[in-house]
Amino acid sequence: MNEHLTDIVNRLASQITEQEGRDRKRNSEAQANFLHGIEHLIIQLWKGTQIHEGFEGGINKRAGWYSENSRYRDPNLTYKQTVAAYDGLIKLGLVQETQRGYLNRETLEGKITRFAANDELLSVFSDIKDDPFKAIQPDLSSESIILRDKIDGKKQQIDYLDTPGVNEMRHNLLLINKCLKAHYPDIRIRDDEWLPLQERIMADPKKQPIDLTRRKLVRIFSEGRFDRGGRFYRGWWENVPSEYRKYITIDGKRTNEYDYSQLNPHMVYILREKELGSEDAYGRVFDGEHRDLVKEAFNAMVQSATPLLKEPRDIDLSKVDFDWPFLRQAILDAHKPIQDMFFKGHGNYLQYIDSVMAEDIMLKFVKSEFVPVLPVHDSFIVHYGHGELGELEEDMRRAFHGHFKKDIKVKEEIGVML
Repeated sequence: MNEHLTDIVNRLASQITEQEGRDRKRNSEAQANFLHGIEHLIIQLWKGTQIHEGFEGGINKRAGWYSENSRYRDPNLTYKQTVAAYDGLIKLGLVQETQRGYLNRETLEGKITRFAANDELLSVFSDIKDDPFKAIQPDLSSESIILRDKIDGKKQQIDYLDTPGVNEMRHNLLLINKCLKAHYPDIRIRDDEWLPLQERIMADPKKQPIDLTRRKLVRIFSEGRFDRGGRFYRGWWENVPSEYRKYITIDGKRTNEYDYSQLNPHMVYILREKELGSEDAYGRVFDGEHRDLVKEAFNAMVQSATPLLKEPRDIDLSKVDFDWPFLRQAILDAHKPIQDMFFKGHGNYLQYIDSVMAEDIMLKFVKSEFVPVLPVHDSFIVHYGHGELGELEEDMRRAFHGHFKKDIKVKEEIGVML
């Protein structure tokens, strides 16, 4: 932990303990957990000063959350000491509660408690000269292989056996994350663009604001299986809108982004032993008009395990003059050779395949030159030197050919710097 932050945590621990009026001191284990709880809360707010004004941290005040599935929780973060740390910061007037947490016992849906730093704590942070984005390092010891399944209709993280295959995936991901930790991806935009960009991202309930400390990847598998899903998540760059990704830098140097061209259609056609042809898979619907909308709908139809007779929630048809049944049928008509591949829930299997290719690509760069590659599902961002030499493009082609024995086009987006 940062030296200045360590001093702040120790000082706050003494102040909270003094105002608690305890009869006995905490034992060594409880004291360590108490300090860790303060650190956990303070770190959120310190980096929050750089994320956006009015940043809110979060704390789960449900006791059971701290004792559930030990695989995914921080063993040093305990209910009693974390809540004691939170209550102490409230009483000291350093933080204020902005939203009280709740849990619906019937639906098991709820929200955690939110809190924000008061002026006095913000003043303490302002005296720290270090950049929290650079000082706060990712924890490589926490679980990086996550398995999910639906239980009672709700997606939940579940435990699993550490088979040789799982251990190999975890080892590979540790190598990738060590490389990411050793380098510093950033986004080089003007100061007056930072806040509007953050607000734009936060307007999407599925996305988190840019937090440059989040450069540790996890692999998330679905359907309770390790051959479904498996994509890499939680890198901050995945939340950046596509038109801003060209401003991403690595160690202060500009980057290039390479993207598989129509990856899902290619994989579906190959798996069905059909030829996609040279015509754009999405452009062949409506003669290329509304291509982005067609792409969203195509992928939703591949992902879904039901006929999707109603418009999916993520599809916005408010700006077009046709309805969902018309769009759905237009895609089916344009892709008659693979009609039987829609609505079969193949999406998570396709994600598994592209995640294996992504692992191959990132590992190649890490093992050969210790160079980080930033994955955004089926596209990759790398230092421009490796892009201009054609290394990334060639490795992407090889990864695809290795799985399908077919070639695929790779598109390049050249990065710029402001």
